[in-house]
Amino acid sequence: MAVESYFFFNGNCREAVEFYANVFDTAPPEYQTYGEAPEDSGMEVSPEHKNLIMHVGIEIEGNIVMFSDTTPNSPVTLGNNVTLVVSSDDEKKVQNYFHRMKEGGKVEMDLQKTFWSKCYGSVVDKFGVVWQFNHYDENEEESMK
Repeated sequence: MAVESYFFFNGNCREAVEFYANVFDTAPPEYQTYGEAPEDSGMEVSPEHKNLIMHVGIEIEGNIVMFSDTTPNSPVTLGNNVTLVVSSDDEKKVQNYFHRMKEGGKVEMDLQKTFWSKCYGSVVDKFGVVWQFNHYDENEEESMK
């Protein structure tokens, strides 16, 4: 079973996904716009809304993260209610992801050794999303049991 995350944006979904795809070196995103919805879907899409993103997903470390722009009648209020944790046993990856993600954002906790990780940090990206980056070592986990 997978835990999936879905982020909603107020018209800047494409920009956010391009940024995240670059940070995590993902395959090029395949966007579905509201204008591509089938005519019999019952969705009424205004001309200015047709190019907004209805759905896109990217794979980050084996997990699918999904994104969408909202419709004008249901705007998003961004906050800290969603936090994504990216964990990897590759410390260089953790460092690389963290330093890319902080571009234009705000570091909450710089990468550092903690009691649970040799390399952990947290950043609010330029879209207001909180990301935690965590290096884990399976050998260390076994010794902590």
